[in-house]
Amino acid sequence: MPDINEIIILSTLFVIYAVFLAYDLFRKEERYGYLAYVVAVVPVNYLWSLGPDYVLSAYIILFILFDITLIRDTYQLYMKDKRDEKAKEINEIILFLLLAIIVQLILTAIIPEVNTKLQSNTEKVGYFWLPNIHSVIFDKSLTLAFKLVATFMILLIIIPLLLDIKDEDIPFPVFIIIIALFIIPFLYLSYIWLPNAVAVLTFLFSTILFIVLLLITRSGK
Repeated sequence: MPDINEIIILSTLFVIYAVFLAYDLFRKEERYGYLAYVVAVVPVNYLWSLGPDYVLSAYIILFILFDITLIRDTYQLYMKDKRDEKAKEINEIILFLLLAIIVQLILTAIIPEVNTKLQSNTEKVGYFWLPNIHSVIFDKSLTLAFKLVATFMILLIIIPLLLDIKDEDIPFPVFIIIIALFIIPFLYLSYIWLPNAVAVLTFLFSTILFIVLLLITRSGK
């Protein structure tokens, strides 16, 4: 269990995230609220640094923080009336979320190399030490929670994109680009749910996305 000093530091880091999460309530004309995605990385990695037993819990919290921020931005996004502002904000949401994921990946390559104890309960993928969610060490309910929040995060990314391009005239090459952008998330979802059928599930997810795009867009070209 963390001691009182570690709990105070961890709580302070979560408060900082909450400030950025609610930043639009204080300064709506600024864009600093998007930094909540990047700031969310800080407390969860501090939690992970307290010991290898916290790695899966840290990632569950990270995905929950991402989900909360995505819900905030999606709500604000579709309260807007002007389409040009909406498109701009969708790009910013994806940009800052991608930036946060990149920062997290960089930290997963650095932190376990500095503190080798944190390599426990993880698996190395390239240069990155990621939680081994298929390890028997983790409780099944904890593993299920990880899968659900990760899946929900992917849905929160896809849904605003689909709403934004609904009824648009989308050329076929753009279809391919959109599907290609989601190949990595689909691969990861397939791996965490059914590691023995990654290729099949990824193809299934991509096919479903392709069909949905055909149904909601005017794709005559």
